[in-house]
Amino acid sequence: MLLGIWLGAAIFFGAAVAPALFNVLRGAGLANANELAGSIVTRLLAIINQGGLEIALFLFVTSFFVNREQSRLARWAEVISLAIMAIMTGVSQFIISARMLELRRSMGTPIDQVSPIDPRRVAFDSLHRYSVMVMSVAMIAGLLAFVLAARSGRRDSAR
Repeated sequence: MLLGIWLGAAIFFGAAVAPALFNVLRGAGLANANELAGSIVTRLLAIINQGGLEIALFLFVTSFFVNREQSRLARWAEVISLAIMAIMTGVSQFIISARMLELRRSMGTPIDQVSPIDPRRVAFDSLHRYSVMVMSVAMIAGLLAFVLAARSGRRDSAR
């Protein structure tokens, strides 16, 4: 259930919330629309990342104490998926997002006003791409762990 809640929140955030924020604020014609939307997205992403990290770690640790009728391969695949999810959400929050915030602060002006060829802006855009990739990997790992846990739970309830 915890994985399902986190996956739903992460997918909704990435597919609906973040794009809507940027579209609405850009549509309002604000000079610093990207800066404002980015600030909101950063705060919300921190919640998604922190929740994903905590849920993955909790389920990773408890998976060693829960006796489910799973094949050895399925059990290891679930544990590895949870570890990947924890690592990716941690990297996203504590390395990539932290570096992006540092770059935004170093620009000294809203990101909308920084030239696209400024080295800090180039680095920021590159980190943004990495952030999307890392979050995608975390979500895929979480989905795999969710499916494996659900399959095991279905088998247990059928007995």
